[in-house]
Amino acid sequence: NVRADMPARKLAESNGIDVRYYNIIYEAVDEVRNALSGLLAPEHRELVLGMVEIRQIFRVPKVGAVAGCMVLEGLVRRTAQARLLRDQVVIWTGELDSLKRFKDDVREVKAGFECGLSLKGYDDIKERDQLEIFEMQEVARTLS
Repeated sequence: NVRADMPARKLAESNGIDVRYYNIIYEAVDEVRNALSGLLAPEHRELVLGMVEIRQIFRVPKVGAVAGCMVLEGLVRRTAQARLLRDQVVIWTGELDSLKRFKDDVREVKAGFECGLSLKGYDDIKERDQLEIFEMQEVARTLS
């Protein structure tokens, strides 16, 4: 409930300081907490979308290896990341280069359906390898 006098206001204005007034202290505390929360870097979380089993490999000229796959659970999304697993060991992590269902480019394929896909910049895939499909999400952090 105290206001800044004229010299204090001029000094704050010349230094680019924003002066705010509150009737209740809790409003000031909430606003400071919200401002500090906005300064925190977002937390990155991994969301697993699905699992894929590679059933057959096709070598295509000018494209490289294309994997004929079965989506075992969840779904495969064209824009998602992939993690190649061989005997439960991570071999490669990166992006999908293409995702097809028959001859058509598709955005996603759900569990129980077959698809063809290629990995961006990676060709060493084998039958029985598995792909874990995931996305990274940004979650805003808050002050406790």
